[in-house]
Amino acid sequence: MITGTLLNVATVLAGSTGGVALGARLPERAQRIVMDGLGLGTLLIGAKMALQTQNILILLGSILLGGLLGEMLRIHQGLDRLGEALRKQVGVGQGSRFTEGFVTASLIFCVGPMTVMGSIEDGLTGRYQILAAKAVLDGFASLALAATLGWGVACAALTVLLFQGSLSLGASLLTRLITPAMVTEMTAAGGLMILGIGLLLLELRQIRVANFLPGLAVAPLLVALAGLR
Repeated sequence: MITGTLLNVATVLAGSTGGVALGARLPERAQRIVMDGLGLGTLLIGAKMALQTQNILILLGSILLGGLLGEMLRIHQGLDRLGEALRKQVGVGQGSRFTEGFVTASLIFCVGPMTVMGSIEDGLTGRYQILAAKAVLDGFASLALAATLGWGVACAALTVLLFQGSLSLGASLLTRLITPAMVTEMTAAGGLMILGIGLLLLELRQIRVANFLPGLAVAPLLVALAGLR
């Protein structure tokens, strides 16, 4: 039922391990160019996803309402605290970028249509082709991220396990509730969040991207209220 998620966890761990080993051999200039390339690629992916929206008002409403809700719930601060707790458990020094790696990788790996649709398909039918493709992509992304951000990226495998596993286990309920229009607007909202991650990677703007995560739940609600299918 969660075979695809377990495969995804394995590729994140493998990619992160390789990235940390590679990063130790890369000079600072090479690490910077890796992050710049990853940031530019992330911006492109986010833009393509965001442009899938069929209703710009629903997209803006999802992001704004979701962001306000996330600020009230202090989601970003919660992820930071979790990352800090994991850093202490792993025994990494305080001056490292462990927490940044954990939060950034968790968002990249868990926001997107492949996460939602792949987890639902895995939970309902046991087929995990979508998640297998995502696992390969996440493996390469974790390699690049961990080369600069370190072991925090590997700990994002825990987020993948909990988030995707929950979606797979709740697949029978979700498939009755989620329509194609809802998936489209959730994808677009996730795309804007990924754009925010790109800005973070490029060090252009420090956006608390995690606080926008409730927008993924607000989007289908707004679609339902609008009567779209």
